[in-house]
Amino acid sequence: MKNNSLKREKLNYFSSILFPILVTQLGLYAMNFFDTTMSGKVHPNDLAGVAIGSSLWVPVYTGLSGILLSITPIVAQLVGAKKTKDVPYMVVQGIYVSIVISIIVTILGVIVLDPILQNMGLDKPVSHIAKWYLISLSLGILPLFIYAVLRCFIDALGYTRVTMFVTLCSLPINFVFNYLFIFGKLGFPKLGGIGAGIASAITYWCITAIAVIIVMRQSPFKKYGIFKTFYSVSLKAWMEILVIGVPIGLSIFFETSIFAAVTLLMSQYNTITIASHQAAINFASFLYMIPLSISMALTIVVGHEVGAKRIRDAKQYSYLGISMAIFLSILSAALIYFFRPEVASIYTEDSAVLKLTQDFLIYAIFFQLSDAIAAPIQGVLRGYKDVNVTFIMALISYWVIGLPVGYLLATYTSLDAFGYWIGLISGLAAGAVGLSARLFFIQRRNEASLSNS
Repeated sequence: MKNNSLKREKLNYFSSILFPILVTQLGLYAMNFFDTTMSGKVHPNDLAGVAIGSSLWVPVYTGLSGILLSITPIVAQLVGAKKTKDVPYMVVQGIYVSIVISIIVTILGVIVLDPILQNMGLDKPVSHIAKWYLISLSLGILPLFIYAVLRCFIDALGYTRVTMFVTLCSLPINFVFNYLFIFGKLGFPKLGGIGAGIASAITYWCITAIAVIIVMRQSPFKKYGIFKTFYSVSLKAWMEILVIGVPIGLSIFFETSIFAAVTLLMSQYNTITIASHQAAINFASFLYMIPLSISMALTIVVGHEVGAKRIRDAKQYSYLGISMAIFLSILSAALIYFFRPEVASIYTEDSAVLKLTQDFLIYAIFFQLSDAIAAPIQGVLRGYKDVNVTFIMALISYWVIGLPVGYLLATYTSLDAFGYWIGLISGLAAGAVGLSARLFFIQRRNEASLSNS
């Protein structure tokens, strides 16, 4: 990675890393978006079933795949320190870890899925759709986690356009199979929301196959020989991956699981409320891909700069990314406010769901600024390999502050379901404040360490 000394050069280079990541994240999220919107066109029960299934799966997937995100700073710092011979070894160890994770989550799913759904008090059609959506989706868990490792390897080298290409290839695959299995076209069975799970599993196998071919045959990835050498399992390497990855995974899990917990708590409301809440959350999460992409780009560039001992450049990239996220969050908030009816109509044609979704979207506006601060800072801290304090902050912000506040407001005030959204907003805001303080401390410590060396 070249040493960018001018701010304009930094902006151009950072943008070249960011844009493909953003397209990739939007593309990956579009698969969930397709699942939700296309299922909603069949029946509100299908929308609610996929919503419940997604609420159970997304925090599990994002938390566990977050463990594998440790590959990005590990590889980025190895490349920055010119230790490229160690890269294939760590990537293969990451693949081993991903296989173990996929086996564990599948076994646990078999054990706990029925008890969880039975205790939620859902309507039988909604519970049935949620269960078989998840079972169908589980057929693609193994390749999905392997792809997460390969993507981290590719992105860490700065070739984010490659993962963008893979994702863009996946979208038509997912859309076509959704169309076939959800609506029962061209002789395929009409499975509604369950068909969305089958389509997603097929898509996961396809994108993993594409990524493997690219890593094996395309430059500069093939020079690393990721699959040419058989490496035995190394518990030491696994520990390095897990020491960095587990706190990352936990912090992501604490954030995403609070949204899932709120959706599950909302099962006490009627199907219209569940569907409206999920539609609004889905769109807010779609916009969250912007600060999340900035976060991932910051992990790459900061990791390279820290690995090369360019502490001042790492700091400049940090504030560049945070400023960009804040600016874009203001635009996102304006989009939600002025186009609420149009956004709601994407998800449903049911008049009751349409009206209530617009009400929920008002609260989604306040997510934007907190996300614009918290997500990029998390990416910066991962670039520094500072991850332990972050997950503790996430636990406190979301589960000690956010969820209790939401429960109290929803249960003991007239806000009802909207009280949970205010709780989410308070948790996100608390997280943004805590992470800002941590970043300031880490940067001061690194500057002091550099001046003393």
